Amino acid sequence: MATRNLTANDIQSTVVENDIVLVDFWASWCGPCRQFGPVFEKASEEHPDVVFGKVDTEAEQALAAQLSITSIPTLMAFREGILVFNQAGALPAAGLKQVIEAVKGLDMEQVRSQLVPAQES
Repeated sequence: MATRNLTANDIQSTVVENDIVLVDFWASWCGPCRQFGPVFEKASEEHPDVVFGKVDTEAEQALAAQLSITSIPTLMAFREGILVFNQAGALPAAGLKQVIEAVKGLDMEQVRSQLVPAQES
């Protein structure tokens, strides 16, 4: 599966309607973003069970601000609608693979059980 462009109009539905979603926040003028782009694209082809989305922070400035994107590239990973990874900086292919495998291996019952006490406090 290739990457898909996400906007403020469809990011929420994409995250909620798919099991695993990785989102790359980038800009065309950003050197590290241009380096990470092909790595992200290749991973999207290797993991057809994961949705790979890209948000152009120049075109989607309000969305980037809403999600507190202060440095690019930033990678976010969502599993079952829950943000489980958020890191700025370009990852090498091996690092991205580790993130994908870790997200796939999460025990979501445990993740949800940890969220409940945090939301109550």
